[in-house]
Amino acid sequence: MTATCADAFVCPLSRVVAGTAVRIRRLDGPPEVSLRLRELGFCEQQRIKLLSRHPNLICLVCNARLGISPELADNILVEPIAAEAAARSSTSA
Repeated sequence: MTATCADAFVCPLSRVVAGTAVRIRRLDGPPEVSLRLRELGFCEQQRIKLLSRHPNLICLVCNARLGISPELADNILVEPIAAEAAARSSTSA
């Protein structure tokens, strides 16, 4: 994740650093946009990896590479998968 995110655990996909694996927490935006994102595989709880950011975002979703605009990525709120693993290990200790 980048330092520009307001919340350390949830951030728009458009602010994620390339190479980062994340989990989708929520889709924001108009219902028709959220529906289309879900049809493409950008569903809540789905694990994805941001591969590239030049100029569109290339994501690995369900073993397929998909390109979306930065504006569309603003509607996808994600959390880093590493933070999830760290939270689980701290609660089990």
